[in-house]
Amino acid sequence: MSVESHAHQHHADMDPVTRAEHVRNGLRLEYFSLAWTLVEMVVGVAAGIAAGSVALMGFGLDSVVESSSGGILIWRLRNEGSERWDVESIERRAVRLVAVAFWALAAYVGVKAIVDLAVQNHPEESVAGIALAVVSLVVMPVLAARKRAAARDLDSRAMHADSSQTSLCTYISAFLLVGLIGNAALGWWWADPVAGLAIAGLAAKEGYELWTTEDFCAH
Repeated sequence: MSVESHAHQHHADMDPVTRAEHVRNGLRLEYFSLAWTLVEMVVGVAAGIAAGSVALMGFGLDSVVESSSGGILIWRLRNEGSERWDVESIERRAVRLVAVAFWALAAYVGVKAIVDLAVQNHPEESVAGIALAVVSLVVMPVLAARKRAAARDLDSRAMHADSSQTSLCTYISAFLLVGLIGNAALGWWWADPVAGLAIAGLAAKEGYELWTTEDFCAH
């Protein structure tokens, strides 16, 4: 049986009431995720500009990507059962859109980090950035786990991709925290753009894996 046939059979076999509840749960998670990442975006970008921190800017821009990913998943879930879209088609399109968003993030942050290393840009300390990274390290793992569970319930590769994006945000938070503390406590100005390069590398890898996948079920 093909992957798409398997997905179609799985969705067909599930009790409609149960599936509707799974969809509602997925939407609740995505609305929360969208609201949280919008806060991260505003605080991260503003603090990044104020401090001249490429890692903090990268974190804020990753939140833009995650917000777009959340928006894509809301679109995907709200179109469940639509006459215009079948499940496989909306899964495929949602996954591809998230992949493109990852690549856009990787390109911007990677180039900016290389430029900052070349010109030896020294970012300012950012207490707001450190606080944001710490809070995200607490929130993101819990949210990612909830999304993975929802992806299994829905048998949704797109939801699983979005949970991977949330997990990536956890790693990005850790890189950000190391870079900001290294700069603030030890004067390691290069720790910030190096953290930015790590963020770009993770984003590019995730984008490639999503773009090349042919598996649109979350097993």
